[in-house]
Amino acid sequence: MAAQCANEREVGSALNAFAAKYPHAHHLAYAYRVKNGQGRVSNIVQRFSDAGEPSGTAGMPILKLLEGRNLINVAVGVIRYYGGVNLGMGGLARAYGGTAKLALYLAKTQDFVEMQTIELTIEYKQMDLLNKFLVKCSGNIVRKKFDNEINIVVNLPVKEVPEFLSRFSPRAA
Repeated sequence: MAAQCANEREVGSALNAFAAKYPHAHHLAYAYRVKNGQGRVSNIVQRFSDAGEPSGTAGMPILKLLEGRNLINVAVGVIRYYGGVNLGMGGLARAYGGTAKLALYLAKTQDFVEMQTIELTIEYKQMDLLNKFLVKCSGNIVRKKFDNEINIVVNLPVKEVPEFLSRFSPRAA
């Protein structure tokens, strides 16, 4: 299983769903890398679990694959049913790493785009212009509240922020 996850909560949900789908599996090893925060304070959180297998034989090969491909905001889980054959440490690492590689091959990947959230207040007549701008730059509206003006929170690619700020005058979020 390979899943796009924006944060550790989503990783947990994806892994829980995967485990529920295969309740009789003996092991669910996983690794993930997610971007935590935005701007200068952001960092990549990465973790793995060997799920009871010998240390470094299950989760670590999955994590090394994610690191090697520089994948961000992704979780990969691999289940294993024990069939009575001991694979040895090398065999386990190859089995988990190979299965993770196959899961990523079958998954749809896309370039990582760092996003920024901005809160602003606009006039009703600016709403159409704002919508067009967000469509053009693959941004989206997170929340909006209609009053005398529109209080709105948007999420857009960081590279589009300077142009956005030149067209609209947001408050700090």
